[in-house]
Amino acid sequence: MNPTDLIGPASPLGNPAPFWFITFFKVLGLILHMIPMNVWFAGMILVAVFSTFGKNHSLELAHRLSRTMPAVVALGINLGIVPLLFTQVGYYQFYYPAGVLMARAWFSVIVILLFAYYGVYVYSLSVRSNRRTKFALTSAWISSIAFVLISFLFANNFSLMANVNDWIHIYTRTSESGAALGTGLNTADPTLIPRWLMMFGIAITTTAVFIVFDAVFFKRKDTSDNYRKWAGKFAFAFYTLGIVVYAVMGSWYVFGALGESVLNPIGQSSFMKILFPLTAISPGLVWIALFAQRKGLRKATTITAGTLQVFVITLNAVSRQWVQNEEIFKFKDVSQLPVQVQWSPMIVFLLLFVIGLTVVGWMIAKIAEVEKRGAEEIQVK
Repeated sequence: MNPTDLIGPASPLGNPAPFWFITFFKVLGLILHMIPMNVWFAGMILVAVFSTFGKNHSLELAHRLSRTMPAVVALGINLGIVPLLFTQVGYYQFYYPAGVLMARAWFSVIVILLFAYYGVYVYSLSVRSNRRTKFALTSAWISSIAFVLISFLFANNFSLMANVNDWIHIYTRTSESGAALGTGLNTADPTLIPRWLMMFGIAITTTAVFIVFDAVFFKRKDTSDNYRKWAGKFAFAFYTLGIVVYAVMGSWYVFGALGESVLNPIGQSSFMKILFPLTAISPGLVWIALFAQRKGLRKATTITAGTLQVFVITLNAVSRQWVQNEEIFKFKDVSQLPVQVQWSPMIVFLLLFVIGLTVVGWMIAKIAEVEKRGAEEIQVK
């Protein structure tokens, strides 16, 4: 059997929007999703570890992260709908076959996410009520492990989309009487582990910047100057760890796993000759901004670090999209599918997208305002 025989058929209706539109919102949605997603990916691990073993400022950091984590998780999950939606629209011929091959694990994400979500709320409420029990601490650990597992399954699914050559092997190994059992994973793909851990490195760096933002802008009454100084030093050290993970795993991913079929086009494109090196070195700019704040946090420098970190995430999202297109287009150029523009859904989506982002911005401003007043002043009106 030819591997391409397993690629899904093209829809006779064509794409509902131009491919550039689909790709743009897929990447934009991924950027918006990655910001809070990174914070819960690496942040919940910090919450669990520091809540168990931390003292003084490290324990305070765990409690501060846990207080904001419910809002972070809610924002991340809702913003994640956008890139997932446009992946299904533009890359359905690859997305759904990959999903069928690992259907059981893919559906399990819903169940795992429920444990992760409720674990976040249980521990956050325990911190707010000053009743930190063993059950609450266990919930924090369950939540952190669940988020790691979810990230691994997502990395499996989206790497399997482009690993068409292995679809037949996975299907043969995990089928019965011609029916796929949905028990396959993309673990034989050499790009899976470095890609997954590279994203964890980015999550560490984003969480480090969030720690600084929390200390500067979520000025609760119980926040001391000593904690802010400690937070600046810790964020710098944590960001340094993230850069190391990002650099090592990124090098393994790009130079050891992708293969010549993807690397060769990089050398032939003037745009990619600039984009890839800039993506590699961009975290260094944030590192410099955090280095400047080791002895004291400043609003202007914190805003600069946050803006640069969004730039880091943006470059990684664009680079990742380019790599994905190169991997998939080897088998079928989905950008050349016929288009029958559906104007009504597009207009409704754009309006709701703008309104939704406006509401999210308002919600974040309100959360910051509430946190400034201190937990003891939060009342149900």
